[in-house]
Amino acid sequence: MKYLAFVVGVALLASCSVEEPVLFADGSRTQLSQWSDKHLVINYWAEWCAPCRHEIPEFNQLHVDRDEHGVVVLGVNYDGIADVKLTELIDKMGIEFPTLVDDPQVRYGYERAETLPMTVIINPAREVQKILIGPQTASSIHAAVLAN
Repeated sequence: MKYLAFVVGVALLASCSVEEPVLFADGSRTQLSQWSDKHLVINYWAEWCAPCRHEIPEFNQLHVDRDEHGVVVLGVNYDGIADVKLTELIDKMGIEFPTLVDDPQVRYGYERAETLPMTVIINPAREVQKILIGPQTASSIHAAVLAN
């Protein structure tokens, strides 16, 4: 009986997955579960993408208003630039929302971005709600979030 209780206890511990923290370009780490009540807006961008550069102010404003609208904006550099080059590029482009070092597409099960700009809306249940291709505005993001 003790052995059975031990096996059940180990099985229960093994089923409790520890969430891997995500790393941001500024070197900070966090767990995405801290925003479990918010939509994640994941924006893919690149320096060479003119529409991406045009939508940055919209995403910056969404980031500022995140608590008011229940969204968290996260950026992903399409080209996989890292370290100091990434932080320099973020500054150069005026990006004010957090940029992830690693692409979260595997975590959420959607295809890798092939067209830019691309924005992925992840609902609070952590399911892909919508994938938006092309330049976005704060209004189009709000409409996609509300279309839940």
